Amino acid sequence: QVQLVGSGGGLVQPGGSLRLSCAASGSIVSINTMAWYRQAPGKQRELVATITSGGSTNYPDSVKGRFTMSRDNAKNTVYLQMNSLKPEDTAVYYCNADRIFTGWARLDNLWGQGTQVTVSS
Repeated sequence: QVQLVGSGGGLVQPGGSLRLSCAASGSIVSINTMAWYRQAPGKQRELVATITSGGSTNYPDSVKGRFTMSRDNAKNTVYLQMNSLKPEDTAVYYCNADRIFTGWARLDNLWGQGTQVTVSS
C-alpha cells in the first residue's frame, strides 16, 4: 500500500517560518512530479509548488521568493520550506504525486492527508 504522509504544520506568527514534509511509503520504484497544494476555508484548492523528478521547481507569484520546494529521491520525501509567512498563507496544505511506480503497478494522482498551517499573531 503506497501512502503519502504529510507533516510539519502548526501555528506560527507572521514573518515566521515552517518546514513541511511529505513522505511516500511503500514499495516505490520512482515518483514523477510532486506538488504542494493548499486550501483555505471557503476557497478552492490552489497549487503552491511543483518539483519534477529532476528537481526543477515552479511556484505561483503568491509564494515565489518565500517558499522553496525540494525533494530527496532516496527517501521518497519532498519538503516545503516556507519563510516570511503571512496570515493569507493560512490553509490546509496537501502533498500530491502525479505518478508513482511500484514494482508491479502505476499509481496516478495520489494525495497526502493534509497538514494545517496557521499564521496568526
